[in-house]
Amino acid sequence: MSARAVVAEWILQPGTGKAIELRAGQVLRIEQVEGGQCVDFNAFNLHDYKEFMHCGRTRTVHGFNPTTGSFLWSAPPRERAMFYILADSVGRNDVLFPRCSAYVYESTYGFHAHTNCHDIQAEAQREYGLTPDDVHDSFNLFMFTEVQAGGAVKITRQDTVAGDYIELLALVDTLAVPNVCGADVMRTSNFFLKPIKVQVLEAAEADLARVPRLPVLASQRTPRDFRNPTIKADRELRRDKGYEPQFLNTPLTVAEVVVELDDAELAALQGYEHRALYADDLGAALRDLFFSWWEERFVTSPNGAPTVSSTPDEGLTP
Repeated sequence: MSARAVVAEWILQPGTGKAIELRAGQVLRIEQVEGGQCVDFNAFNLHDYKEFMHCGRTRTVHGFNPTTGSFLWSAPPRERAMFYILADSVGRNDVLFPRCSAYVYESTYGFHAHTNCHDIQAEAQREYGLTPDDVHDSFNLFMFTEVQAGGAVKITRQDTVAGDYIELLALVDTLAVPNVCGADVMRTSNFFLKPIKVQVLEAAEADLARVPRLPVLASQRTPRDFRNPTIKADRELRRDKGYEPQFLNTPLTVAEVVVELDDAELAALQGYEHRALYADDLGAALRDLFFSWWEERFVTSPNGAPTVSSTPDEGLTP
């Protein structure tokens, strides 16, 4: 394969995201810097933000874990392929779970101001005039989820390592918005937040040749096909040159905590069932063990449902 030209490159820090203009024929490469980090992803037609990536259509066509060879589709009534997954070194991505939100952290964990994917996504997209209402369900990159017997869903730890990546080939001009998932108290990113490397590359001819041809159907409707073709607002996406990022609780800081273990406790930690995920980092293994214990003891609904009151008239929305 011929070398690809690098158009742009960023290191996204925990708690942040980036709105990126991605032209048809360009590749978005998202890479693990340290390993074990989930990345939420939104995308819009650069010229009409009402066309956006649709997890529902994507999972209907490609299942719960789209990977190499899958398309990412836009919502009805457009239902076009917006991206093609050229490469995926892990093969674990999710279109089942919604993004985490401030509500999840308050209702489930009692946090009143916690970094979260919805707010990160909304802040990154604000650079192009979009609002929190425009954030849609995310394509959750590197996120390992399972559907269990009976229909319950579960998030499992990642086993990604530094250098793991996914490559998305844009089939139309898009505003692509990856964000570093803010779930530091969940298994989503192994109970810790790490940076992510993002590149925009010019696709090689061999890349373009790998995309299967799709039919263009009359049912893929655009505004010119609508009974009411009048658009109420300007839908072109333009960058706000005066935009200044204002991500919640950033920059995030990490504080070291010294934990003394006796020989028996150290031996138990060495034998912890998830120890292998963390190589020689005993501190990371201990953090996993602690949060797992805390989650089992104190979190009644790890998937984000609120605590339901036994009294019907308590806690009603005003």
